[in-house]
Amino acid sequence: MTAPQLTLAAFFALAARIGVPQVEIRNDIAGNAILDGLPASSVRQLALDTDVSIISINALQQFNIWSEVRAAEAEELAAYCAGSGARALVLVADNSGQAFDSATRIAKATEALIGLAPILRKHGITGLVECLGFESCTLRSKREAVAAIDAAGGREVFRLTHDTFHHHLAGEPELFPELTGLVHISGVEDPDIAVRDMRDSHRLLVGPRDRLDTIGQIAALRRGGYSGPLSFEPFAEDLRHLADPAGAVEESMAYIKDGLKARAA
Repeated sequence: MTAPQLTLAAFFALAARIGVPQVEIRNDIAGNAILDGLPASSVRQLALDTDVSIISINALQQFNIWSEVRAAEAEELAAYCAGSGARALVLVADNSGQAFDSATRIAKATEALIGLAPILRKHGITGLVECLGFESCTLRSKREAVAAIDAAGGREVFRLTHDTFHHHLAGEPELFPELTGLVHISGVEDPDIAVRDMRDSHRLLVGPRDRLDTIGQIAALRRGGYSGPLSFEPFAEDLRHLADPAGAVEESMAYIKDGLKARAA
Protein backbone atom coordinates (compact mmCIF):
# COMPACT_ATOMS: atom_id res chain seq x y z
CA MET A 1 0.00 0.00 0.00
CA THR A 2 3.02 2.31 0.21
CA ALA A 3 3.35 2.45 -3.58
CA PRO A 4 0.55 0.39 -5.17
CA GLN A 5 0.98 2.22 -8.47
CA LEU A 6 4.26 0.33 -9.01
CA THR A 7 4.56 -3.12 -10.50
CA LEU A 8 5.85 -5.72 -8.08
CA ALA A 9 9.25 -5.72 -9.78
CA ALA A 10 9.49 -1.93 -9.46
CA PHE A 11 8.35 -2.09 -5.84
CA PHE A 12 11.00 -4.67 -4.94
CA ALA A 13 13.61 -2.54 -6.74
CA LEU A 14 12.49 0.52 -4.75
CA ALA A 15 12.81 -1.39 -1.49
CA ALA A 16 16.30 -2.57 -2.40
CA ARG A 17 17.34 0.93 -3.48
CA ILE A 18 16.43 2.52 -0.14
CA GLY A 19 17.90 -0.29 1.93
CA VAL A 20 14.73 -2.05 3.06
CA PRO A 21 15.50 -5.78 3.12
CA GLN A 22 11.96 -7.03 3.80
CA VAL A 23 8.58 -6.23 2.26
CA GLU A 24 4.94 -7.14 2.64
CA ILE A 25 2.90 -7.80 -0.49
CA ARG A 26 -0.87 -7.79 -1.02
CA ASN A 27 -3.64 -9.57 -2.88
CA ASP A 28 -6.12 -6.66 -2.75
CA ILE A 29 -4.66 -3.94 -4.99
CA ALA A 30 -7.00 -3.52 -7.96
CA GLY A 31 -5.20 -4.25 -11.20
CA ASN A 32 -1.87 -4.91 -9.49
CA ALA A 33 -2.54 -7.65 -6.96
CA ILE A 34 -0.16 -10.58 -6.66
CA LEU A 35 -2.79 -13.11 -7.71
CA ASP A 36 -3.60 -11.25 -10.96
CA GLY A 37 -1.83 -13.69 -13.23
CA LEU A 38 1.56 -13.62 -11.47
CA PRO A 39 2.62 -17.12 -10.38
CA ALA A 40 4.10 -17.54 -6.92
CA SER A 41 7.34 -18.79 -8.47
CA SER A 42 7.68 -15.50 -10.37
CA VAL A 43 7.22 -13.53 -7.16
CA ARG A 44 9.90 -15.65 -5.49
CA GLN A 45 12.29 -15.00 -8.38
CA LEU A 46 11.65 -11.23 -8.33
CA ALA A 47 12.46 -11.18 -4.62
CA LEU A 48 15.63 -13.22 -5.16
CA ASP A 49 16.72 -10.96 -8.02
CA THR A 50 16.51 -7.87 -5.79
CA ASP A 51 17.76 -9.57 -2.60
CA VAL A 52 14.48 -8.74 -0.81
CA SER A 53 12.63 -11.16 1.45
CA ILE A 54 8.86 -11.29 1.82
CA ILE A 55 7.52 -10.95 5.37
CA SER A 56 3.92 -11.78 4.58
CA ILE A 57 1.01 -11.65 2.18
CA ASN A 58 -1.86 -9.39 3.18
CA ALA A 59 -4.49 -10.87 3.49
CA LEU A 60 -7.12 -13.54 4.07
CA GLN A 61 -10.18 -11.38 4.68
CA GLN A 62 -13.02 -12.23 7.11
CA PHE A 63 -10.96 -15.08 8.52
CA ASN A 64 -13.24 -15.34 11.58
CA ILE A 65 -16.34 -16.14 9.51
CA TRP A 66 -15.32 -19.72 8.80
CA SER A 67 -16.80 -21.75 5.95
CA GLU A 68 -15.79 -24.13 3.17
CA VAL A 69 -15.26 -21.12 0.92
CA ARG A 70 -12.98 -19.48 3.48
CA ALA A 71 -11.04 -22.72 3.91
CA ALA A 72 -10.48 -22.90 0.14
CA GLU A 73 -9.31 -19.28 0.09
CA ALA A 74 -6.93 -20.01 2.95
CA GLU A 75 -5.51 -23.06 1.17
CA GLU A 76 -4.90 -21.07 -2.01
CA LEU A 77 -3.25 -18.17 -0.18
CA ALA A 78 -1.13 -20.40 2.08
CA ALA A 79 0.11 -22.31 -0.94
CA TYR A 80 0.89 -19.04 -2.69
CA CYS A 81 2.76 -17.82 0.40
CA ALA A 82 4.91 -20.93 0.46
CA GLY A 83 5.55 -20.80 -3.27
CA SER A 84 6.52 -17.13 -3.23
CA GLY A 85 8.81 -17.43 -0.23
CA ALA A 86 6.56 -15.41 2.07
CA ARG A 87 6.78 -16.47 5.70
CA ALA A 88 3.32 -15.46 6.92
CA LEU A 89 -0.27 -14.73 5.96
CA VAL A 90 -2.19 -11.85 7.52
CA LEU A 91 -5.64 -12.89 8.78
CA VAL A 92 -8.03 -9.93 8.85
CA ALA A 93 -11.19 -9.99 10.97
CA ASP A 94 -14.63 -9.49 9.47
CA ASN A 95 -15.70 -5.83 9.35
CA SER A 96 -19.35 -6.26 8.41
CA GLY A 97 -20.84 -4.88 11.62
CA GLN A 98 -22.43 -8.10 12.83
CA ALA A 99 -23.36 -7.76 16.49
CA PHE A 100 -21.71 -10.55 18.50
CA ASP A 101 -21.11 -10.64 22.23
CA SER A 102 -17.59 -11.32 23.49
CA ALA A 103 -18.09 -15.04 23.99
CA THR A 104 -19.41 -15.41 20.45
CA ARG A 105 -16.54 -13.35 19.00
CA ILE A 106 -14.02 -15.60 20.73
CA ALA A 107 -15.88 -18.75 19.71
CA LYS A 108 -16.04 -17.75 16.04
CA ALA A 109 -12.39 -16.77 15.97
CA THR A 110 -11.47 -20.05 17.71
CA GLU A 111 -13.44 -22.09 15.15
CA ALA A 112 -11.61 -20.31 12.32
CA LEU A 113 -8.18 -20.73 13.88
CA ILE A 114 -8.79 -24.43 14.46
CA GLY A 115 -9.65 -24.71 10.76
CA LEU A 116 -6.69 -22.60 9.66
CA ALA A 117 -4.02 -24.25 11.80
CA PRO A 118 -3.56 -27.47 9.76
CA ILE A 119 -3.55 -25.49 6.49
CA LEU A 120 -0.84 -23.16 7.72
CA ARG A 121 1.18 -25.96 9.29
CA LYS A 122 1.11 -27.93 6.04
CA HIS A 123 2.63 -25.01 4.16
CA GLY A 124 4.99 -23.87 6.92
CA ILE A 125 3.27 -20.47 7.20
CA THR A 126 2.55 -18.32 10.27
CA GLY A 127 -0.92 -16.80 10.60
CA LEU A 128 -0.94 -13.14 11.69
CA VAL A 129 -4.29 -12.35 13.31
CA GLU A 130 -5.36 -8.74 12.77
CA CYS A 131 -8.15 -7.13 14.74
CA LEU A 132 -9.65 -3.94 13.30
CA GLY A 133 -10.42 -0.97 15.52
CA PHE A 134 -13.57 0.04 13.67
CA GLU A 135 -16.77 -0.25 15.70
CA SER A 136 -18.17 -2.37 12.85
CA CYS A 137 -15.47 -5.03 13.27
CA THR A 138 -16.42 -8.42 14.71
CA LEU A 139 -13.04 -8.79 16.46
CA ARG A 140 -11.71 -5.46 17.78
CA SER A 141 -9.90 -6.70 20.87
CA LYS A 142 -6.48 -8.36 20.76
CA ARG A 143 -7.32 -9.82 24.16
CA GLU A 144 -10.17 -11.74 22.54
CA ALA A 145 -7.88 -12.77 19.69
CA VAL A 146 -5.34 -14.12 22.19
CA ALA A 147 -8.12 -16.02 23.96
CA ALA A 148 -9.08 -17.60 20.63
CA ILE A 149 -5.46 -18.47 19.80
CA ASP A 150 -5.11 -20.17 23.17
CA ALA A 151 -8.45 -21.97 22.86
CA ALA A 152 -7.28 -23.28 19.48
CA GLY A 153 -3.95 -24.38 20.96
CA GLY A 154 -2.27 -22.31 18.28
CA ARG A 155 0.58 -20.31 19.79
CA GLU A 156 3.13 -22.11 17.65
CA VAL A 157 1.39 -21.16 14.38
CA PHE A 158 -0.43 -17.87 15.13
CA ARG A 159 0.78 -14.41 16.09
CA LEU A 160 -0.89 -11.01 16.32
CA THR A 161 -0.65 -8.17 13.85
CA HIS A 162 -0.42 -4.95 15.83
CA ASP A 163 -1.73 -2.10 13.67
CA THR A 164 -1.02 1.34 15.14
CA PHE A 165 -4.12 2.82 13.48
CA HIS A 166 -6.49 0.09 14.64
CA HIS A 167 -4.96 -0.09 18.10
CA HIS A 168 -5.62 3.63 18.56
CA LEU A 169 -9.21 3.32 17.31
CA ALA A 170 -9.97 0.33 19.53
CA GLY A 171 -8.67 2.10 22.63
CA GLU A 172 -7.31 -1.17 23.98
CA PRO A 173 -4.50 -0.53 26.48
CA GLU A 174 -2.83 -3.95 26.24
CA LEU A 175 -0.14 -4.52 23.60
CA PHE A 176 0.81 -8.25 23.82
CA PRO A 177 4.34 -7.71 22.42
CA GLU A 178 5.33 -11.30 23.22
CA LEU A 179 2.63 -12.57 20.85
CA THR A 180 3.12 -9.96 18.13
CA GLY A 181 4.50 -11.12 14.81
CA LEU A 182 4.10 -7.98 12.67
CA VAL A 183 3.45 -4.28 13.24
CA HIS A 184 1.55 -2.23 10.66
CA ILE A 185 2.29 1.48 10.91
CA SER A 186 0.56 4.57 9.53
CA GLY A 187 -0.31 8.04 10.73
CA VAL A 188 -3.38 10.27 10.80
CA GLU A 189 -2.81 14.02 10.71
CA ASP A 190 -6.25 15.60 10.16
CA PRO A 191 -6.81 17.60 13.38
CA ASP A 192 -10.55 17.91 12.94
CA ILE A 193 -11.68 14.32 12.54
CA ALA A 194 -12.91 12.43 15.60
CA VAL A 195 -11.23 9.13 16.39
CA ARG A 196 -14.43 7.14 15.83
CA ASP A 197 -14.70 8.69 12.35
CA MET A 198 -11.15 7.87 11.25
CA ARG A 199 -11.04 5.63 8.20
CA ASP A 200 -8.42 4.02 5.98
CA SER A 201 -8.57 7.01 3.64
CA HIS A 202 -7.03 9.16 6.40
CA ARG A 203 -3.97 6.94 6.85
CA LEU A 204 -0.65 8.47 5.79
CA LEU A 205 3.03 7.77 6.19
CA VAL A 206 4.11 8.62 9.74
CA GLY A 207 5.22 12.22 10.27
CA PRO A 208 5.47 14.96 12.92
CA ARG A 209 1.72 15.65 13.03
CA ASP A 210 0.69 12.03 13.63
CA ARG A 211 -2.24 11.75 16.08
CA LEU A 212 -1.92 8.00 16.67
CA ASP A 213 1.28 8.16 18.73
CA THR A 214 2.70 5.58 16.35
CA ILE A 215 6.22 6.14 17.64
CA GLY A 216 5.04 5.72 21.22
CA GLN A 217 3.31 2.46 20.31
CA ILE A 218 6.43 1.13 18.57
CA ALA A 219 8.61 2.15 21.52
CA ALA A 220 6.29 0.39 23.98
CA LEU A 221 6.28 -2.78 21.86
CA ARG A 222 10.09 -2.69 21.69
CA ARG A 223 10.34 -2.26 25.46
CA GLY A 224 8.06 -5.26 25.83
CA GLY A 225 10.39 -7.42 23.77
CA TYR A 226 9.04 -7.14 20.22
CA SER A 227 11.94 -7.13 17.78
CA GLY A 228 10.16 -7.98 14.52
CA PRO A 229 9.46 -5.94 11.39
CA LEU A 230 7.47 -2.76 10.92
CA SER A 231 5.39 -2.55 7.75
CA PHE A 232 3.97 0.70 6.37
CA GLU A 233 0.24 0.48 5.66
CA PRO A 234 -1.02 3.89 4.49
CA PHE A 235 -4.19 4.04 2.39
CA ALA A 236 -4.66 7.76 1.61
CA GLU A 237 -5.35 8.48 -2.06
CA ASP A 238 -2.65 11.18 -2.16
CA LEU A 239 0.00 8.51 -1.73
CA ARG A 240 -1.09 6.84 -4.95
CA HIS A 241 0.22 9.83 -6.91
CA LEU A 242 3.56 10.63 -5.28
CA ALA A 243 6.22 11.73 -7.76
CA ASP A 244 8.92 10.33 -5.46
CA PRO A 245 7.54 7.48 -3.32
CA ALA A 246 11.05 6.38 -2.33
CA GLY A 247 11.84 9.83 -0.96
CA ALA A 248 8.58 9.96 0.99
CA VAL A 249 9.24 6.55 2.55
CA GLU A 250 12.82 7.47 3.43
CA GLU A 251 11.64 10.71 5.06
CA SER A 252 9.09 8.84 7.19
CA MET A 253 11.62 6.16 8.13
CA ALA A 254 14.11 8.81 9.24
CA TYR A 255 11.44 10.54 11.33
CA ILE A 256 10.50 7.26 13.04
CA LYS A 257 14.12 6.32 13.74
CA ASP A 258 14.84 9.74 15.23
CA GLY A 259 11.67 9.56 17.32
CA LEU A 260 12.56 6.13 18.69
CA LYS A 261 16.08 7.30 19.55
CA ALA A 262 14.62 10.28 21.41
CA ARG A 263 12.26 7.98 23.35
CA ALA A 264 15.15 5.73 24.31
CA ALA A 265 17.37 8.58 25.47
